Amino acid sequence: MENQDINEENINQQEEAKVQNETVTEENVTAEPTAEEVLAQEKDRYIRLYAEFENYKKRTSKEKMDYFQYANQEMMVSMLGVLDDFERAIKEIAKNGNEADLQGVELIYNKFKNKLTEKGLKTMEVRAGDAFNVDYHEAITQIPAPSDDLKGKIVDVIETGYTLGEKVIRFAKVVTGN
Repeated sequence: MENQDINEENINQQEEAKVQNETVTEENVTAEPTAEEVLAQEKDRYIRLYAEFENYKKRTSKEKMDYFQYANQEMMVSMLGVLDDFERAIKEIAKNGNEADLQGVELIYNKFKNKLTEKGLKTMEVRAGDAFNVDYHEAITQIPAPSDDLKGKIVDVIETGYTLGEKVIRFAKVVTGN
């Protein structure tokens, strides 16, 4: 009887070992992906990598275009002072000077301004009575409004504002009504 019990225990242990081996082999079979699954994973990785590279190309292209567009911004800002001096000179010559001098200075001024415009410089159109906009205007001072309709609006333009492309490089300096 003892031998029979020992034999039964050995047989039970062997059966348990077989069952464990079968479950381990089943797990190994299910853990190993099929060729179609591997292909799908690799295709997904390829598509994502390709999309990421396309985004990189677009981003660097846009950065390069922005760089070239705004590369001369510093030079443009320094030329604005010269442009302002020309405008002041034209006003003074118109008051006191002769017509020939005025025409000569206006010719040089227009040529200079056209060259800057070709490079992307644009003058902001600001007039008295326009609404004050912080994105484009810089309020120098506030004065009592001459009329009720000018309260909170631009009363006078002190200095012209300019944009380069879509970017403001100098805000228009204005006086607002209070």
